[in-house]
Amino acid sequence: MGRGKIEIKRIENANSRQVTFSKRRTGLLKKAQELAILCDAEVAVIIFSNTGKLFEFSSSGMKRTLSRYNKCTDSSEVAIVECKAEKEDSKMVEALKDEIAKLERKQLRLLGKDLTGLCIKELQHLEQQLNQGLLAVKERKEELLMDQLEQSRVQEQRAMLENETLRRQASIEELRCLFPVTERVVPSYLHYPHVERKNVYVDNGVVKCTSLASNCENERGDSDTALHLGLPTDVSHKRKAAERETFSNESESQVALL
Repeated sequence: MGRGKIEIKRIENANSRQVTFSKRRTGLLKKAQELAILCDAEVAVIIFSNTGKLFEFSSSGMKRTLSRYNKCTDSSEVAIVECKAEKEDSKMVEALKDEIAKLERKQLRLLGKDLTGLCIKELQHLEQQLNQGLLAVKERKEELLMDQLEQSRVQEQRAMLENETLRRQASIEELRCLFPVTERVVPSYLHYPHVERKNVYVDNGVVKCTSLASNCENERGDSDTALHLGLPTDVSHKRKAAERETFSNESESQVALL
C-alpha cells in the first residue's frame, strides 16, 4: 500500500509533534547537505524549535553565508531604490517637458503666432498682457533717455569748468610773464637822517640864506624819501607847504628889520 497524504496543520499531540519535528528536521538537514554536494551550491539552514533550541547547517560556514545574504539583500534594496528614483526622474522629466511646451506655446502667442484654438476671453487676456508689457517697455525707455540726458548735461558742465580753469591758469601765466618777480629784497623801512636847518642872517644889508640850493635839494630829497617810505602824497605836500611858509615868514621878518 502507498503512503497516505497527511494534512498540513499543527499537530495537537505534543509527543507526536516532537517525533515529527525530529524526523523532518533530520531529513531537511540531510536534503540540504545533498543539495550542496550534488549541485555545488552554498546552502545554509537555521532551525529553532518551539522550545527555543537552535539547529543549523551550512555548507560554507554560517557567517560567510549570512554576510553574503546581507550583501544580496542590500544590493536588492539599492536596486529597488534606484528603480524608484528612475521612475520619479522620468516623471519629473515628463513634467518639465510639458512645462517647456506650454511656455513655448505662450511665447508664440505673445508674438502673435499660433492663435488658433483661443476663445474671445483668452484673446482679450492676451491683448491686456501685451498692452501692459508695451507700457512697461515705454517707461523703461523714457528712464534710460532721461539718464542719458542727465549724464550728458553733467559732462558738459564738467567740460565747461575744466575750460574755465584752464583759461584762468593761462591768464595767470600771462600776468606772471608781464610782471616778472624781482630778486631784490625791499627793506621794511628806510633810514631818514636828521637834517638841521640853518638860520637866515643879515650881513651888510643883504639877506643871505645859508644854502638855498641845499634846501631845494632837501625838498627834492624829502619828496623822494616820502616816495621811498611809501608816505601818502597829501602828507608830503602838507610838509612842503609848511616849510615854504616858514621860510617866507622868516624872509619877510628879516626884510622888515632892514
